[in-house]
Amino acid sequence: MFLSDRLKIRKNVQPKEEPAPDISNKILLVDDDPGIHALYTGQLSELAEVIPAFDGMTAVRLYEEHNPKVIVLDIMLPQKSGFLVFERIRQRRKQGEPPYVLMITRLEGRRHRQYAEALGVDEYLQKPVRLERLTALVKLYLEKEDV
Repeated sequence: MFLSDRLKIRKNVQPKEEPAPDISNKILLVDDDPGIHALYTGQLSELAEVIPAFDGMTAVRLYEEHNPKVIVLDIMLPQKSGFLVFERIRQRRKQGEPPYVLMITRLEGRRHRQYAEALGVDEYLQKPVRLERLTALVKLYLEKEDV
């Protein structure tokens, strides 16, 4: 079961005033859609530094260079799928430890979700993802204490 399955996000709640973002907590945002990048970056940059990647090969390189705490990873990417990117990341981390991977997709069906779960992704989200939900999950993982 994913953490988000247990998380309830209240509607119409005004966010508290937060301190400046801790740039040591980085977010790698991987999606080939520039519109998604603009939308997500605008919101997520309030939490931490956002590192953009538009394809799988760049995502792997930026992961290795920046060691982000959270990765928002689309499945359908040019050059290397999100699943292949995650498999590469998984080689360098233990499940339940950073980087925390939130996989997002337009793909429907249980088969992809089950595969993602078997690989050990931390969250699996179906597009369109409500921005409030994504932000709350990313914040939750950024604040999670390292094991």
